[in-house]
Amino acid sequence: MHRTLFTVAFLAAGCRATAPASPPLDTSRATAPWAKLATEPYKGKQDDVFFLTPELGWYVNGGGKIYKTQDGGKTFTEKLSRPGTYFRAVGFEDERHGFAGNLGKDYFPGVTDDTPLFETFDGGDTWAPAKDFPLPKGAGVCAIDVERDAFVNAGKLDHRTVVHVAGRVGGPAYVARSLDGGKSWKVLDLNQQTAMILDVRFLDASTGFLAGGSDREVETSHAQVLKTTDGGEHWTAVYESKRPFEITWKLSFPTRDVGYVTVQSYAEDAAVKDRVVARTSDGGATWTELPLVSDHAQQEFGVAFATPDVGWVGVTRGGFQTLDGGKTWTHLEMGRAVNKIRVVPAARGGFAAYAIGVELFKLDASAPQPP
Repeated sequence: MHRTLFTVAFLAAGCRATAPASPPLDTSRATAPWAKLATEPYKGKQDDVFFLTPELGWYVNGGGKIYKTQDGGKTFTEKLSRPGTYFRAVGFEDERHGFAGNLGKDYFPGVTDDTPLFETFDGGDTWAPAKDFPLPKGAGVCAIDVERDAFVNAGKLDHRTVVHVAGRVGGPAYVARSLDGGKSWKVLDLNQQTAMILDVRFLDASTGFLAGGSDREVETSHAQVLKTTDGGEHWTAVYESKRPFEITWKLSFPTRDVGYVTVQSYAEDAAVKDRVVARTSDGGATWTELPLVSDHAQQEFGVAFATPDVGWVGVTRGGFQTLDGGKTWTHLEMGRAVNKIRVVPAARGGFAAYAIGVELFKLDASAPQPP
């Protein structure tokens, strides 16, 4: 399954009820070391990695390449090379059907492809532009969220795949929303609510969050988090930093109530060195800033939490781990410019985690095999 939470949406009655959450992950081996995986060298920050199971996963990068592993990262096979495309995000519904998002033209040099979304139906072996995908020209993709949603359909429990595709850094700010696994789409124009979208995370078909920035000019931008409770029809700014030169970057919700977002600072003044992570414990209604590190050289990127207390933040050099919900942090080696971190439950207990940046690192925190 893709989430540790599921929500049953009683659409006909106009109300919702939350299904029992899965048991929390066993994090007893969360402090095991991260190991570097053997991947093709890349000169800069790679942006996304996605695993359905600890063994089956894909990663993408700005060189227009998509790779696949079926052995937990021991080996990767190049599945697509498309120079001029900047793959920024990847997400899968199941082992066959997935999406890869392109940042688009006019932001980074060398990007000539303005196709926003690619789709595969054979596990990533072949890719093609997503049919009838409606993002307007000039829009691009920074994040993909795939949610397996449970709902009541004509009095019976049913499931659907809810997909949100959002972007982009520097603007414009759009979300494409599908309630049928990408067969049809609706575009949400967020340009009046935020200047850019860096990440999207929905807890169910109705409740979701966006990481953004208040201005396309970073010098005057404040970091933002927006929330919707009606499937994106209306959005409320639930967090905004008080400092300029800031945007939010990545979101993580280990539970419906507890969430985290990384806050990036681009202030050139070396005296501006405090880095913070924002946390919510009331389902995103309010957010509190937590100190991460005081170091102007460290830029925040990815974030992932296995439980409300145990999580990681990727930075320019390595990452930070907390075991107490962000009260204290320990620096550790998990790669450079760690942009995305994925936590995947393991069948025998525990979990595996993958962190991608310049390199790809893995934390094997699965339960040991019995003797």
